[in-house]
Amino acid sequence: MEAQPTHIPGAEAEVYKRVDGWDLAIHRMDPPGVSPSDRRPGIVFFFGGGWSQGKLGQFAPQARYLAARGMVSFLADYRVLKRHGTGPRQCVADGKSAVRWVRRHAGRLGVDPARIVAAGGSAGGHVAASAGVLPGLDEPGEPTDVGSRPDAMVLFNPGLVIGPVQPDAYLDEERLGQRFGRDVPNLFSPHHQLAPGCPPTLILHGRADTVIPYVSVEAYARKAVDLGNRCELIGYDGQGHGFFNHRPGDREMFEATLTAADRFLASLGYLEGQPEVTGFFKAQEDGQTATACPAR
Repeated sequence: MEAQPTHIPGAEAEVYKRVDGWDLAIHRMDPPGVSPSDRRPGIVFFFGGGWSQGKLGQFAPQARYLAARGMVSFLADYRVLKRHGTGPRQCVADGKSAVRWVRRHAGRLGVDPARIVAAGGSAGGHVAASAGVLPGLDEPGEPTDVGSRPDAMVLFNPGLVIGPVQPDAYLDEERLGQRFGRDVPNLFSPHHQLAPGCPPTLILHGRADTVIPYVSVEAYARKAVDLGNRCELIGYDGQGHGFFNHRPGDREMFEATLTAADRFLASLGYLEGQPEVTGFFKAQEDGQTATACPAR
């Protein structure tokens, strides 16, 4: 398995966690003119890959755009099966550690510790949602005086229903058993652990997804709203798993989902002005200095 990159263009890397002989890095993209005294909103992205693999740079385009919009954007590595020999428990613990690290260091990073977003796709969406919903599952021995729950979540075709709820509303049982073991619904399922007071959430999901069925996120969103939480679900007709990824020459769904995320974050007061996704990436392709309207 190929190692994760030590450098992502436009980002600065730091080690946020040392565990079992592994150094886990978080890569930061700063907004123009940010200073440590600022209190900018922050967003932490977690890549997908079935808790087994994945590419750290998957969400680099989204992070780059949101940094230009004024958010301090992070790409967090976390332990996965093929590189570290670990399972979902470690993925969740690392996700919580990454959010906690950003909040703990917010004062020097120019981040508002009360406006930290967790985001991710597929298994990375599960990691992000787990930080926001699941109790416990922190890294053993890690100080918990600083909270690991994000203040909002943006989830791209996330795994949210780990265990049966209704026919076809959850991930394949054999795969779940291989990944999670016996404690599937009780420990690792955000749907099963939903409660009032969860962070406001946006879910972006393809209606034709055969990896994580659309009905599973419908079940999650319905339960979240019934409990009094803000949870918005946008379904995309004809779109399968990973439809939101940046693909040069075919940016329609990438731009649509990022624009929806921008509007959701603006509704929380994290961004200001109108989305400029198309113009931002067109400028990048044309070799211009790409800018987006500032967050404040």
